[in-house]
Amino acid sequence: MHLQKRSKKISAIAPHKSLSIQFSLDGFSFCIRNSNSEEVLNYTEYSFEKTVASPELLLEKIMFIFANDAELQQDFTSVFAIHQNNLATIVPTEYFDRNNLKPYLTYSVKTLSTDFLTYDNLEAIDAHNVYIPYVNINNFIFQNFGEFEYQHHTSILISKLLSNSVSKEKEMFVYAGDSQMDIVVVKDKQLVLYNSFLYETKEDFIYYILFVAEQLHLDPEVFNLTLLGNIEETSDVYQITYKFVRNINFIESSTAFFKADDELSNHSTYLLLS
Repeated sequence: MHLQKRSKKISAIAPHKSLSIQFSLDGFSFCIRNSNSEEVLNYTEYSFEKTVASPELLLEKIMFIFANDAELQQDFTSVFAIHQNNLATIVPTEYFDRNNLKPYLTYSVKTLSTDFLTYDNLEAIDAHNVYIPYVNINNFIFQNFGEFEYQHHTSILISKLLSNSVSKEKEMFVYAGDSQMDIVVVKDKQLVLYNSFLYETKEDFIYYILFVAEQLHLDPEVFNLTLLGNIEETSDVYQITYKFVRNINFIESSTAFFKADDELSNHSTYLLLS
């Protein structure tokens, strides 16, 4: 099984450890912390050669990783999982019915009668994020560790960006995956827009950024664009974005686990580490 592994570990003794994991059809990553101090002890990322076609194939890769990575074969005081997919939609609380979730996804996500739907509460914006988690992977985690908590990646992304936003002007954040990009626009700690797009080319990537900017009357010469996720200055998607948007920077993480010469970067691991 072809997997590219990148990892950083510090030498520290911790009798109690917590595990956080994040997975998508593009890859799998995990973070181990000291449960008492919250110090990051290990971050490991597995990238797939190509996007897998189904949650079933994703589970096969995750089972292989768990069977072969000794760091995952420990006892943990708590386990937290992040489901990263585009099978989600945000519903304002006034329109939310916890007992009837399926209609919220009907027009944006292809759902099956057997799909399990759940939601995260987004208190900061008085809304709920309704989504389809990968149940087969949840079952596998439960079999390995027992009770654990999980959320959708956009719930964490939006909550963190809102809590860290300081600008009185509209600012755009783009969270880049290998084939999915999330665009979040925030103004004065309020959510202006969230949307998720699947992309195949660098031209797709910049098109969605400029499309959102146009809809919100944001001047590419003026507005601030902050990038995070799987994107670096050497990336094709960064290079083309830099041609069209004047003010670009990478998000600053509150957990500076990686140094400038490390393979991984703090902005690329933002959801798990910050």
